[in-house]
Amino acid sequence: MKLSRICGEIKYRCIQGTMEAEVADIVYDSRKIEKGTMFVCMVGAVTDGHKYIGDAVKKGASVIVAEREEETRQIPEGITVLLVDSARYALALMSAAFFGYPDRELVTIGLTGTKGKTTTTYMIKSVLEEAGKKVGLIGTIGALVGEEQLPAKNTTPESYELHKMFRAMADAGCEYVVMEVSSQGLKMDRVAGIVFDYGIFTNLSPDHIGPTEHATFEEYMECKSMLFRQCKTGIANIDDEHVKKVLSGHTCELKTLSCKGDADLTAGAVGFLDEERKLGMHFTTAGCMNVYAKVYIPGRFSVYNSLVTMLTCHLAGISDEDILRGLAKVQVKGRVEMVPVSKDFTVIIDYAHNEVSTRSVLTTLLEYKPKRLICVYGGGGNRSKLRRYDMGEVTGELADLCVLTCDNPRDEEISDINNDIKIGLAKSDGKYIEIDDRKEAIKYCLANGREGDMIVLLGKGHEDYQEIKGVKYHFDEREAIAQAKEELGL
Repeated sequence: MKLSRICGEIKYRCIQGTMEAEVADIVYDSRKIEKGTMFVCMVGAVTDGHKYIGDAVKKGASVIVAEREEETRQIPEGITVLLVDSARYALALMSAAFFGYPDRELVTIGLTGTKGKTTTTYMIKSVLEEAGKKVGLIGTIGALVGEEQLPAKNTTPESYELHKMFRAMADAGCEYVVMEVSSQGLKMDRVAGIVFDYGIFTNLSPDHIGPTEHATFEEYMECKSMLFRQCKTGIANIDDEHVKKVLSGHTCELKTLSCKGDADLTAGAVGFLDEERKLGMHFTTAGCMNVYAKVYIPGRFSVYNSLVTMLTCHLAGISDEDILRGLAKVQVKGRVEMVPVSKDFTVIIDYAHNEVSTRSVLTTLLEYKPKRLICVYGGGGNRSKLRRYDMGEVTGELADLCVLTCDNPRDEEISDINNDIKIGLAKSDGKYIEIDDRKEAIKYCLANGREGDMIVLLGKGHEDYQEIKGVKYHFDEREAIAQAKEELGL
C-alpha cells in the first residue's frame, strides 16, 4: 500500500523521501522488520524504538516513523522519514488505514470498568449469537472469531494487532465485535481513532495503580473516561459511586442502568436461583424492557452484568425473546463456571487467584447457603509469598475445607508453596488437607461430595496447562472432572 494512503488521517512531517513509497507491512518490533516494511519508533516503559533505527535500515525498511528528528539524521536518502508527535497515536490510525478501516465494517461494542468486563463480553456475545449474529470477541481470555481462537497478548491488544483482528473478523462475516477496553489500552492509544458504536461503563474500584500502570486512582479514572469521548452511545451503571467522574466531559448520547433508582433499564425483585444445584439469579426489569429474566451465573454482580447485556442488545435492535434466551444460556469459561457432576452437590471453576477475587467469589457462593464450602487451590510459583498468605487466610476464614494442591508451581516445589499458604490458614484455624496432584485432589472432592456441598476449584479458570519446572503440561479442569466422574461412576 502507498504511504500516502496509510497516512491519510494522521498529522506528520515528511523530512526525507517520498509519500509514494510502497509499504509491505507496518512493524513496531524491530525483530520483525523485513524489506519494504514501515518501522514505527514506539517509546515504551521498557524500551525506545528510536534505538533500533540502525537495525531497521540494515533490514531494508522503506519508511521510518519517528518522534525525534535528531535520531533520524543518519538514515540513508533512499528511505522515507516521517516525524509525528506521538508514534503510538500514529500507529493506531495508520494500522486502521492499512487494514482498510475494518472497525467501520463492524458494530463495535467496548466495555470498560474494573470488574465484570470478561463475563459481560461473553454475555453480550451469547445474546447476539442467539439472535443469529456472527460475533467477534476480544479480551482477557483471548480473541474469538465465532468459535475460532486468535492469539492475543493483552486484554486490549496493540493497535496494529487490534485492526488485524478486526479485518479477520470482518472478512469472516462478523457483524459485531465485543471487546474489553482496558484503562491501559486507552492510555496507550491502542484504540485511538476508533469511534465505538457502544461504550459501556460497568464499575470502578482502585486497581492497576503503580509505577508501570497508573500513577493515581484519579489517572486510572480519567483513562476510563476517555471511552465516552470516542463512542456514539454510552451505557453506564449509575449505581457506581464514580460514575459522574467517569462520564465527565462525555460527548456521546447516554443510556443508563440501575438496581436502585430511575434509569433507562432498572432491575427489581432480585432473587437467588438454585435449580437442582444449578445456581444463578432471577429478576424483573422496568424501563425500555419490562421482562422477567434468569441468568445462570451466581452472584448479585450477575444482575448488573445482565442489565448491561440487556440494554446494549436492546439498543442494537435485538428482540426481548432473543435477549432472554441468550442470557439464560450463557456460561463464561473459568468465571464462576458451573460444571454438571451431581444433583447432590455443585462443582464450580473460577480463575480467582488472589485475596480480593477469592473473597468475592466465596462470599458470593455463601449467599446460596451451602452445607459445606470446599476450596481446591494452590499458588503460583516464582510469585509473591504475600499472595499465598492472603489466599490461605481468606479461604480459612470462609471455607469449611481447603484442599491444597498444585497450580502453576513453575520453579518452586509444591510443598514449599503450600507451606506458605498454611501460614495464612493458621490465622483462621482453617481445616485443610494436602493432595499434590490436582487431578487426584479433584477426584477426592467428587468422591467425598455430600448433599448440599459446593466444591470450588480456584486459580486455573480458563487455563488449560500447568507450568512445572519450565515446562507447560496440558491440564484442563473440565477434562479432570469428566475423568473423575467416569472413574467414580457418577
